[in-house]
Amino acid sequence: MADSPANPATTHKTLGDQAYARLRRDIIQGVFPPGARLGIEALRSTCGVGATPLREALSRLSAEGFAVAEGQRGFRVADISARELQELTELRIVIEGLALRESLQRADDDWESRVVAAFHHLQKVEGQAEPDPVLWEARNNDFHLALIARCESRWLMRLYELLYDQHRRYRVIARAERGDRDIHAEHEAMLEAALARDTDALLAAHETHIRNTVGTLRRQLRFDQGAQ
Repeated sequence: MADSPANPATTHKTLGDQAYARLRRDIIQGVFPPGARLGIEALRSTCGVGATPLREALSRLSAEGFAVAEGQRGFRVADISARELQELTELRIVIEGLALRESLQRADDDWESRVVAAFHHLQKVEGQAEPDPVLWEARNNDFHLALIARCESRWLMRLYELLYDQHRRYRVIARAERGDRDIHAEHEAMLEAALARDTDALLAAHETHIRNTVGTLRRQLRFDQGAQ
């Protein structure tokens, strides 16, 4: 029997999803810097898809705060600011804190094994003299995801992913360096509190970790010198 023809709607959706995923990744990784114009014609060549799926992808990115629609002028990459970084920080502390609390309440042996394994892989990268930033980012994400893996709220997880990726965009733009921070010790404090099932200690260690990161970002992005 001959293969059935592809459903045009499904194909269109797939192309739109591919364009969305690629543009989202490129914005987060700084390929398209803040304020950069996202022209449809240029993106058609870059992404290899048509104008309609690109516009849909850009509309989705605009709704998530990664891009900005400018009426008839099209789209551009969202700017960064000290105020937005602070807002993202406060929201991430609250949202991720709620997810951590629920995850810890449902923690079991499988969860604990995942957390320990994720920490071990992250530790191996952090122990390097010059860690690969892309690999470190992936391992860091795995560790944070492992900690909240038992959270069953779809909305919390959606918000967590959005806030984490928005924060990650700032880290990439800043090319954040360790400075005099002991990031490994911060992660270790989170691990120990999680394994002890000490919710208050875990939330406190998590908040300290996030605020330390933001302090580093503000200095490296020169936001403490009056940037808004």
